[in-house]
Parts: sequence; structure tokens; C-alpha cells
Amino acid sequence: MEDDSRNRARLAMMELANMISVPMSLNAIVRLNIPEAIWQGGSNSPLSASQILGRVLPSGDPENLQRILRMLTSYGVFQEHLTPAGTHPERKYSLTEIGQTLVTDAEGLSHAPYVLQHHQDALMAAWPLVYEAVVDPACEPFVKANGEPAYGYYGKRPEMNGLMQQAMSGVSVPFVKAMLDGYDGFQGVQRLVDVGGSAGDCLRMILRKHPNVREGINFDLPEVVAKAPQIPRVTHVGGDMFESIPTADAIFMKWILTTWTDDEVKLILENCYKALPVGGKMIACEPVLPEQSDDSHRTRALLEGDIFVMTIYRAKGKHRTEEEYRQLGHLAGFPHFRAFYIDHDFFSVLEFRK
Repeated sequence: MEDDSRNRARLAMMELANMISVPMSLNAIVRLNIPEAIWQGGSNSPLSASQILGRVLPSGDPENLQRILRMLTSYGVFQEHLTPAGTHPERKYSLTEIGQTLVTDAEGLSHAPYVLQHHQDALMAAWPLVYEAVVDPACEPFVKANGEPAYGYYGKRPEMNGLMQQAMSGVSVPFVKAMLDGYDGFQGVQRLVDVGGSAGDCLRMILRKHPNVREGINFDLPEVVAKAPQIPRVTHVGGDMFESIPTADAIFMKWILTTWTDDEVKLILENCYKALPVGGKMIACEPVLPEQSDDSHRTRALLEGDIFVMTIYRAKGKHRTEEEYRQLGHLAGFPHFRAFYIDHDFFSVLEFRK
């Protein structure tokens, strides 16, 4: 029995050591447009590797594509349909629900840009240096690999910045929809500030759902809001959240706090506190770590995202637990704190009330 246990442990470590095959294969199928080729407007008919390539790359190698499809089948991205055919059974593939997240929906969104964004050359160059975040936490691996912080690097490269915006939309829009259905904290709010609101897409969705919000302020860096489109009931305001935030009944932000250090998050929350009246609230949508680690998909996604932040954005930026957010809010002056978990999603809603 001890030998069996030891052998299983060795096998598990081999799986972990080879796991780079998973994201790189995901990247490959997105680049090759395989999910769209199979989906075909919802037919999702099982296709062989040769049939798939006939739709996207007739000159491609079906054997190598099949190897990729088989491996991703073991992770639930595809369903394999095996048809006996003599000594060489024919394998066909359709998309599972997981695989369907890579297909562009009616709103032009999918998780495919999220996959591509994570695997660009500049980001890949940082990953061999993850250990450096332990050796020298003053500088994240991305900077050591590329010579400057990620946001500045993106800003100089429109194609990277555009892909990041697509990736964030594909991930966040479904959550915002779920949040608006499951969270009622915007009721009674008349003036709402979205900190780091970019083009104002989330603010547009909130105002559409809650007509009681008479004025929305899309607050971001001046160079960002200068490119933002006109939206009814929305005013675009440029500024720096580390200096001050426009006054409002409520402040909203999504996926902002996780990329900053504890001291920086405390400063952001202090500026939010100053901008709110008594009874006002700051509503943050952030990844929230569970107190105890487990092997669920949600916990793994959150912990993996935490390492991504450490590697790419800030070595001491991080995903936090509910209690860590509660303590930071208290230090910033907020006496009341509540957390809402919407559909067990990657994001949670954190409500800090003055």
C-alpha cells in the first residue's frame, strides 16, 4: 500500500510538472479558432481533427491537433466521441460547457481574449522569474523581464491594451449581470462614481438597471476618459484615485484593489471615505480568497490569479480574504462591512459603509 501511495504521489507530481501543456494548448486552440469552428452557430456537431482543420486550416496537421484535443478533453474543454473503426478508432470532438466559454456570444464577448492576453510574449517572459518575487518583493517579475511595469508597458502598445480590454470585458460583463440580479445595494443611490471605470461600460449597465441613479461619474486617468464615449447620465472625469475621488452617495470599483499593496489599498479606501456622506457606501467587486485552501475550481482559480497578480502587476499586490478586506476598511475609517458572494463567481461584492 505504501508503494501504491508513493507511486500516486510521483504521478501527481509529473502531472503538475507537465501542466504548462494545458494553458499553452488552450492558447493554441484559440489562435487556431478551433472552438468557433466546432460551434458553428450552436450546432456543436462532433468533428474529427481533419474536419475541424478543413474549416480553419486545411494545410494543418490533424494528428497534432488531435493530440491537443485529447489532452484538453481530459480537462473538460472538449467531449470526445469515439467510433470503432478497425484498429484505428475515429475520434470526434464537441465543446463542453467549459469549451463554450471560448465561443463569441451575441454581445461579442467570450473568454478567448482572456486566454490570449495571459500568454503574450511579455507576460510569458516573466513566469520563469516567479521565484524573484520571493527574493526581492520590491520589484515584480514582469518589470525584471521587461524593464517597466505592466500597465505602462500596455499603454505604449495599443494592440496589447486592446486585448486586455477585451479580456476584461469577457470576464467581467457576465459577473456584472449576475451582480445586478443578486445585489440590491444600488437602490436609493442618486449619484454614483465608478473608480477606474475605463470606457464606462459597467456604469452604463448599472444605470440601465437602476434608473434611480440620476448621475454617474466615470472616474479614471485623464488619458483614459479622454477616449471614453458619450453615455446618457454619465460624466467622464479625469483624476488620480490616490489623490482624491469625486463626492457621491456611493462609489463603485471593480478589480481595482487587488493590484495594489495593503498601504495603497488603505489610501484608496481613505479617499473613498472622504468622498462619501455618512451612510454612504463603497462597493468593490474583487476576487476574495477563502480562509482555508481546498482543491475546488473556484479556490484554484483565485489562488492562481493571486500568483498572476504577484508576477505581472505588483509583487505585493494580492487577492485577499474577507477578513483582510474588513480590517483594511476599518483602518480607513469604515465602521461597517459586508461581503456578498454572487453565484460562486470569481468576484465577490464587498460593501464598506460609512
